[in-house]
Amino acid sequence: MLSPREDANRRLLRARDAMDRRYAQPLDVPALAAVAYMSAVHFTREFKATFGETPHRYLQRRRVERAMTRLRDTDDAVTEIALSVGFSSIGTFGRTFRDIVGRSPSEYREVTRPVAVPGCFVRAWTRPAGERPGTVGLPSSFGEAAAPRDL
Repeated sequence: MLSPREDANRRLLRARDAMDRRYAQPLDVPALAAVAYMSAVHFTREFKATFGETPHRYLQRRRVERAMTRLRDTDDAVTEIALSVGFSSIGTFGRTFRDIVGRSPSEYREVTRPVAVPGCFVRAWTRPAGERPGTVGLPSSFGEAAAPRDL
């Protein structure tokens, strides 16, 4: 049986996971509080105590992180990126982005480059499980120990 604190933490994690999954959709505190089975005021207070920031700020930061990736890795317009990560106003996106990152989205794009992933890593990640080093025909090696190999 979970302690009351463990139960509250699990419910808060459930709400945070919902924000991570649906960051681009309109989300409000009452809806997130309902996911955590808490009142909106209690949810906001507990979320900040547990994660160190308000639910609104957490969601903004997640959206900006997604936008940073798209700014770095695509040539999509800043407005398109802002709308695709859940901001309804380009002004709010720019202001929030600058507050979190320290520069505007356009300035960020100018000074960053796409992250280069070596081909050997790409090939290893996309290789079927049975062909990866350390696996023997497992459908997935995530969270599972590899079967011992016959030597």
